Amino acid sequence: MTAPLRVALLGCGTVGSAVLRLLADQAGDLTARIGRPVEVAGVAVRRPDRHPDVPAELLTTDAHGLVTRPDVDLVVEVIGGTEPARSLLMAAFEAGKSVVSANKALLADEGGELHAAAAKAGVDLYYEAAVAGAIPLLRPLRESLAGDQLRRVVGIVNGTTNYILSRMAETGHGFTEALAEATELGYAEADPTADVDGFDAAAKAAILASLAFHTTVTAADVHREGISAVTSTDVARATEIGCTVKLLAICERVPGNEDGEGDSVAVRVHPAMIPTTHPLAAVGGAFNAVFVEAEAAGQLMFYGQGAGGEPTASAVLGDLVAVARNRVTGTAGPGVTTYAGLPARPIAETPTRYHVSLDVADRPGVLATVAQEFARHGVSIATVRQDGRGDAATLVIVTHSAPDAALSATVSALREMPAVRGVTSILRVEGLS
Repeated sequence: MTAPLRVALLGCGTVGSAVLRLLADQAGDLTARIGRPVEVAGVAVRRPDRHPDVPAELLTTDAHGLVTRPDVDLVVEVIGGTEPARSLLMAAFEAGKSVVSANKALLADEGGELHAAAAKAGVDLYYEAAVAGAIPLLRPLRESLAGDQLRRVVGIVNGTTNYILSRMAETGHGFTEALAEATELGYAEADPTADVDGFDAAAKAAILASLAFHTTVTAADVHREGISAVTSTDVARATEIGCTVKLLAICERVPGNEDGEGDSVAVRVHPAMIPTTHPLAAVGGAFNAVFVEAEAAGQLMFYGQGAGGEPTASAVLGDLVAVARNRVTGTAGPGVTTYAGLPARPIAETPTRYHVSLDVADRPGVLATVAQEFARHGVSIATVRQDGRGDAATLVIVTHSAPDAALSATVSALREMPAVRGVTSILRVEGLS
């Protein structure tokens, strides 16, 4: 009988336990697809007593010892976080093991170093499950679209925030009520900070931008804003102009001169109003979707389950099959390229449109003075309307595209104006002509 490929599994939480189940349930099919059987050599966990469903002989607390064992061929890492995951993966590469990971935070912060170590060892590093769960996305960016020039990658890559914003739109509830519902249903963690403050989406945006633009992009290069300041009024006003509010990860290649010199990448995560006619606007609940714009391929959209044990485990096994096949043939798959080396464009220089709400005094001349302040900072107004009267007067302004720095300067000046009682809301607007 052909000798099996032996897999070390690091972590056995929601995703890890689903990976174990799928390996067992699909053992025959996996053997046929790979050309050799796949066996679990061991499962590294912190508390073995919490995993009664895993055979005791597989459990170990010595993760380093497991990944460096000579009888281990492949390593699957689903423990998350930067350490000890980084050290364990580096040890696996040094021992000649290919790695499949679902660790978005690690890849966003240390992806360059990890890829270099894998390339030096002549092994694979695959991580489809790190972004958008079950959706096949990273390999198309890395392989299927390798011959094209990507211009823009825009996506909803966090299911928790998408569920919250969807419920706010559907029910009229505020952020706090929608978050409580998401927590009760298990869509939000007990500590939702990574999701609602945009850290999770920023890590994924860094990975997407790195692959799309052949440039090393880290989470530190990503401008990040969360959704906790989005109000039910914001959502209602978006509806009034034919839009909905989504937390978007936006990765753009910004052209320089005609020869491609001076190009940069702008990567940002923030809530934005988008037209209800845009394909991303229809993505509801905890689903994810990513919209890709390429020179030759045109517009592509990837949609599906973005989280959860089974969907994420599906992506892990897809990578496992790929690296196992490479192991059988004695090859390594295509690595990432960072030849472009494009600089990150600061958010201050990144132009977009804005929806600004101002609490103002209801008296003659206020609109004119407000408009003058926008003009003084080079921010052109597209539309303006007044809601309410007297103490409840509100100006709602939608701008043309302007750099973030210009809008910030405008808002600072408006806050100093006697006629402006407060700047109650600022939301970016994407996808409007």
